[in-house]
Amino acid sequence: MDENLKRSIILEHYQNPVNKGLINDKSYEFINMNNESCIDEVNLMVKIDDNKIKDIRFDGEACAICTSATSIMIDTLKNKTVEEAKEIYQNYENMIDEKDYDENILEQAIVYHDIARQPNRKKCALLSWWGIKKILDKN
Repeated sequence: MDENLKRSIILEHYQNPVNKGLINDKSYEFINMNNESCIDEVNLMVKIDDNKIKDIRFDGEACAICTSATSIMIDTLKNKTVEEAKEIYQNYENMIDEKDYDENILEQAIVYHDIARQPNRKKCALLSWWGIKKILDKN
């Protein structure tokens, strides 16, 4: 992927993240994720109906990588089945950990393919994804 395109996708999702803001709805599952080594703290709300992710919302205080990764995650996983989301998650985590992965299913999340070059930023790119995995594993 072209570096300028990659930067513009990350910047767009940081400046204008999708589904930012929590709502008062008990039909959503809630999880708080924080990175003890930096400022990142993200609250996720996920609505799963009929084995499909209907909605994901988030709020919190986080760096540009964490915020954009969360927004991209939401764009990528919304309207996917739980099984599809688990497969995407596993490929995303493999990509971050420099293991084999299928780039064709990652959609915009592919922008973080080289985040491993900055090991201290891997947690930033994974924090919300770890949260969604915990919720998916319960379903």
